[in-house]
Amino acid sequence: MDTNNTIDIIKSSGQKVKFSLDKLRNSLKHSDANHELVEEIVSKVNDELFDGITTNEIYNRAYSLLKKNKSVFASKYKLKKAIYELGPTGFPFERFVGAILQYSGYNVKVDIVLNGACVTHEIDVVAEKNDTVTIIECKFHNDEGRNCNVKIPLYIHSRYNDVKAHWVTNSNNTKPLSKGWVVTNTRFTEDAITYGKCADLYLLSWDHPTNDGLKDRIDRLGLYPITVSGLLSKREKQFLLSRNVVLCRQLIKDKFFLDHLGVAEPRKTNILKEIEQLCKP
Repeated sequence: MDTNNTIDIIKSSGQKVKFSLDKLRNSLKHSDANHELVEEIVSKVNDELFDGITTNEIYNRAYSLLKKNKSVFASKYKLKKAIYELGPTGFPFERFVGAILQYSGYNVKVDIVLNGACVTHEIDVVAEKNDTVTIIECKFHNDEGRNCNVKIPLYIHSRYNDVKAHWVTNSNNTKPLSKGWVVTNTRFTEDAITYGKCADLYLLSWDHPTNDGLKDRIDRLGLYPITVSGLLSKREKQFLLSRNVVLCRQLIKDKFFLDHLGVAEPRKTNILKEIEQLCKP
């Protein structure tokens, strides 16, 4: 089969769709692999395709081939899946979003209780920059097929309005409250985006806004989650998350956690080498 043609594949939802190898090719480019390696992997995957193959099987095979070539390429390639691995709770994702904002020049607090005019609210992230305060709510999904529909920004907008109504009456709040944010690790539906624009909410998802979505910011800042590592085991990742080590960059500073895990020196060297390569924006 020609590598520019499409093939019938089965999505994880069970839906039969056409799959273009150009889609695979574009996803491989995000790993920073060069053109020759991308084309080599596309060709190998193409030779193994069959009608009814699932998208997961296609991407897992590409990941395996990338990892054999260079671990850091494979780690960048699995970024989206790595963010899902921040679960099952949403708290590591909140800390991850807070870290992205912190490295973007914000002063950040995570998991803060603010008073509203009617009730109190647990706010995921409160960020200050340029003499304004922003409140950010994070919506983490464990399931890859789930998107944020319009109910999410509707609900969060009502909470934001309640907080703002109290905020302007409190003389201790010397900095104005700017527009609210909604951040998700998946995608927003069209209705959700339309409502966000109308209500003046800032919506940040995996690929929204265009060229400034979550994946773009992560690549630009080199702020990869610890779960992206291809050399750490699942148990080791969960241990680090339980110690609030959410970013690869944090592990460079707190490498003693690898000693706590009993990681042997040669493997520790390889892990830190991979992490340092990932952290280069």
